[in-house]
Amino acid sequence: MFGWVAAIALAVLASLMLAVWLIGERGHLMLPSMRHALREYGWWRLLTPQGIHLFFYGRWPRVYLGTLIKHLARWLPPSMKNSLANHYHGKVLTPDHARAIIRVKRTIPLQDLEQVIPYATARQLVLQGPPKIAVLQCPCRAIRENPCQPTDVCLIVGQPFVDLALEHHPGISRRISAQEALEILAAEHRRGHVHSAWFKDACLNRFFAICNCCPCCCGGIELMVQQGVPMMASSGFVAEVDPERCRGCGQCQRACAFHAVQVNGRAKVDAGRCMGCGVCVDRSPENALSLRPEPRRGVPLDVNAMNGVPG
Repeated sequence: MFGWVAAIALAVLASLMLAVWLIGERGHLMLPSMRHALREYGWWRLLTPQGIHLFFYGRWPRVYLGTLIKHLARWLPPSMKNSLANHYHGKVLTPDHARAIIRVKRTIPLQDLEQVIPYATARQLVLQGPPKIAVLQCPCRAIRENPCQPTDVCLIVGQPFVDLALEHHPGISRRISAQEALEILAAEHRRGHVHSAWFKDACLNRFFAICNCCPCCCGGIELMVQQGVPMMASSGFVAEVDPERCRGCGQCQRACAFHAVQVNGRAKVDAGRCMGCGVCVDRSPENALSLRPEPRRGVPLDVNAMNGVPG
């Protein structure tokens, strides 16, 4: 029954997208940045599930994400949840690696990031350095009744995504410098929020944004922790506790977005749950936690190391 409903829904959406294409080519419905992107990467993508996702996500992100997180995701079968995560997911970043992406001053075309992003669909990291950057109001925070502040913390990186964000959301996005982006990253890390690089396979099949995720608002963390949807991949690190330093204060447990730390006299990390974000490391007043590489969880998204450049 569900298969028939999904098929009918896709057919209706495909018809709608075809109408958008026909009208949009004449400039009456589709904005220039979207027309430019689709001309360059293929109008036919509008008739695919990924293209439909890209259009609605890019045009109406709050409504789209709100409907997905609050309603649809609860009823999707496991196979469709896994498919969703495979086509649209985040890679947790350490603070150093998030800063390194923003500081890029050279072109980085990296193909097939399967060892970095352990999902079935190959990914790319394409940055024309120094990359263009925009900050966008976080759609996940915008759909909450009492969101974390500030809300303008999503960093859109590289083209055509920057132009798409600026033109489609002029009231809640703006172009920023690399220094402003670094300041946003630093402020969000101080608040205990998780840096994550997000990838899409619609159109470009690659990285497009650095989000700063709080566990109370982030749809990706909610889908992952509460519903078991594998929306986020590990940074490639795991937190490690020094039992000689740990005093059992509990700050690391309260800070962990993934419920990976338990404190019973001393802190203990569940390596299977830990995503290697590093938030707990800076929460320990005794410097009792550190990050260690865990190759079984993936390879860090480190643009310097992947290009043979000293950090």
